[in-house]
Amino acid sequence: MPPRKPSSVGAHVPVAGGLVKGLAYAQEIGAAAVQVFVGNPRGWAPSAGDAARDEEFRRLCADRSVPAYVHAPYLVNFGSPTEATLKKSVDAVAHAMLRGAAIGARGVVVHAGSAVAGAHREQALVQLREHLLPVLDAVPDDGPRLLIEPTAGGGQALAATVQDLGVYFDQLDHHPMLGVCLDTCHAFAAGHDLAAPGGMKKTLDALVRAVGRGRLALVHANDSKDPLGSTRDRHESIGQGRIGKDPFVELFRHPATRDVPVVIETPGDALSHRRDIDLLCSLRDA
Repeated sequence: MPPRKPSSVGAHVPVAGGLVKGLAYAQEIGAAAVQVFVGNPRGWAPSAGDAARDEEFRRLCADRSVPAYVHAPYLVNFGSPTEATLKKSVDAVAHAMLRGAAIGARGVVVHAGSAVAGAHREQALVQLREHLLPVLDAVPDDGPRLLIEPTAGGGQALAATVQDLGVYFDQLDHHPMLGVCLDTCHAFAAGHDLAAPGGMKKTLDALVRAVGRGRLALVHANDSKDPLGSTRDRHESIGQGRIGKDPFVELFRHPATRDVPVVIETPGDALSHRRDIDLLCSLRDA
């Protein structure tokens, strides 16, 4: 096996004023990987982007060896029983994939979705196949991967535990352009006891069993404000929540995270983000 490269540690960065502004923030906080929104994360309206700015962002990321990722709008839900939401979800993800390709992103993160209260999970999974598989088929081989992010659980979540990802991937024929983004806060909220000794390793082992090696493509490193199994998605700074800092040592040492970028989505300002990144780097290098 080749020598292990240290995982890039970065952050979701604000891009008000343009994508390149996000790279300036990344430099300020010491981020070696970035995740961005390419439109309103809480709306459906697509953002056309600017070809020159997209190319500048792409070039700067390449020059600095900073891997970039796009997060799709939060409203996307392929499990929705509402036809209009399904159509908008297809359009939003397809657009995010195009924008991701334009800026050189390695992946586009999308939440796994929910069948919504009162709906049938089995039917939602059928919808997932019908509506998302064509989007995946349209992605060129050199395009970004679509990274499914399990949610914090509750209701009719289509994928909250890592075991749920097995059924999810089965519905999509384990498409080659499909990957996983694991959020540590979500996993803890969904019932994976990452805080227990060996808990992170156990969860990552289960993820590999569910979807296979090489599918984990990004990690959202977030501590949790709420206790294990809360189904509440409330992020906390690294080491200041219910997960603690030691499990992140396990995260970095696991074979599944080899060369996989790790980005924070923690609350706070540049100073606290810098602290989280520095702490994660020290745990990575321990």
